[in-house]
Amino acid sequence: MKKFLFKFFFALIILMALVYVFNYYVPYSEGFRTGKLIKLSHKGLIFKTWEGELSLGIGHDQRWAFSIEPSKKELREKLIEYQGENVRINYIERFWKVPWLGDTKYFAKDVELLEEDED
Repeated sequence: MKKFLFKFFFALIILMALVYVFNYYVPYSEGFRTGKLIKLSHKGLIFKTWEGELSLGIGHDQRWAFSIEPSKKELREKLIEYQGENVRINYIERFWKVPWLGDTKYFAKDVELLEEDED
């Protein structure tokens, strides 16, 4: 019985590791979002993560929340600098949220400051 339990838990741990690796390295989708960067915060009770919010238009329904991986320090500094500006964010969407990486399934990969149109 002990041998069976050991094999069962070992197989379960391996399966969980494979699911995590799949979720981390195989994105569900990739794309760009453009809007005004209105929020950037470092929050969390157990896992402190960096979260941002982009305003895509007028109203609360036109907001898009995204996360920033802890290893992306340079990206985080750019976003802090671009607060309140119009930006285009390159992102990936994962299959599931990962609590120690962020509160959302959307993770910013890069940010680009958009120039204001002068008429």
